[in-house]
Amino acid sequence: VQLQAFGGGLVQPGGSLRLSCVASGNIFRLNVMGWYRQAPGNQREAVAVVSSGGSTNYADSVKGRFTISRHNALNTVYLQMNSLKPEDTAVYYCYANNFDEYWGQGTLVTVSS
Repeated sequence: VQLQAFGGGLVQPGGSLRLSCVASGNIFRLNVMGWYRQAPGNQREAVAVVSSGGSTNYADSVKGRFTISRHNALNTVYLQMNSLKPEDTAVYYCYANNFDEYWGQGTLVTVSS
């Protein structure tokens, strides 16, 4: 399974970005899909995840600002990020699992004026 992420970039504080991640390859019953992030000097942390049934879970730091969604038929997961803050600056990694775990290559999100 390969995960390819799109949508990172530079945005001003208070702005919005939408990340997309497409899964391809030997896909079979992907269960959880989601996003993690890692800022310089920090450990990788979960941002938001969504199950195949649509249940979602968010980090406290992004609740009310970020929305995760998923299109199962397209094997795609999205992360709509609103009201971005400088502390959201990080490399964002797409994640998926079924019988194994898979990671995308990461996309850089920079929130700065």
